[in-house]
Amino acid sequence: MIPRIEKSRHTPAWQTALTQAVGSVDELLALLHIDAADPDIRHFNRDFPLRVPRGFVARMEAGNIHDPLLRQVLPLQEEDRLHTDFLPDPLREADAMPVPGLLHKYRGRALLTLTGACAIHCRYCFRRHYPYASANPLSGNLARAIEYLAAHTEIRELILSGGDPLTLTDSRLAALTRELAKITHLQTLRLHTRLPVVLPERIDDRLLAWLSEQPQRVVMVIHCNHPNEIDTSVAGALGKLGQAGALLLNQSVLLKGINDAADTLIRLSETLLAAGVLPYYLHQLDRVQGAAHFEVSDSAAHSLMDSMHAALPGYLVPRLVRELPDFPGKYPLWP
Repeated sequence: MIPRIEKSRHTPAWQTALTQAVGSVDELLALLHIDAADPDIRHFNRDFPLRVPRGFVARMEAGNIHDPLLRQVLPLQEEDRLHTDFLPDPLREADAMPVPGLLHKYRGRALLTLTGACAIHCRYCFRRHYPYASANPLSGNLARAIEYLAAHTEIRELILSGGDPLTLTDSRLAALTRELAKITHLQTLRLHTRLPVVLPERIDDRLLAWLSEQPQRVVMVIHCNHPNEIDTSVAGALGKLGQAGALLLNQSVLLKGINDAADTLIRLSETLLAAGVLPYYLHQLDRVQGAAHFEVSDSAAHSLMDSMHAALPGYLVPRLVRELPDFPGKYPLWP
């Protein structure tokens, strides 16, 4: 889904970059000088089409179909293979939605799926089948969501998610957070976003000003799976976010053929630290339909964690977790 671009005298650079994202498998492969005739590649997917910013493409290795950044976004025929335990809604989020687009699964915090738009379509996305058209609080349900949050005084933290909340314009984010600021028991505003990594142009002066004006504590959880995703532009964007007062954490997904090697995960933690970000979660794959080929066994994951623990200080070892529909938090898998 392409985010709505608001008309103004000057279109921010990030919106221009977003509209120019690569949306064709053939174009992506041509940019990387990779043979498009590979039978494993799926060239069309109307339900979940390819989408990747050109700056992210520039970090991929030309000629390497196994590049770890490319494999995260390249549609494969394997996605069509059905597995009985890989489901459209593996976390049963529909059961935890008291208001369309508002998820209340855990005590003390709630989550708003503000948009279905993302700057990048990761093939393992656990919300690739999510009903964004009907489950969006900004499409006529915001008043009900605000009313629910205000009535539930035990909710101290609100997570802005999606899609990606930073695909919304600064004016729409500001209008939302003005309403949230009226709910005095909301102490923390957490944003889950991939944009600082895949579209660092988004971290501009207007966004930084909006962040610094928030009355709540701001936590930003970025999503980075491989150290090659962090170049100088990304490190610069993350540095600006830290200077604006956001606490920066990272969550990764453990993905077969992409980051399931100890040296890769160790280098990721060290690269994140250099950019001012602390590792937070290493997720075992959510079993969403179409993503089975990314799954790494728990035994292999435990071995990776053992290697990370031996090589890194404790604060750089993320928590290995799996999300379960009925568990009151992320389920710890290690030690």
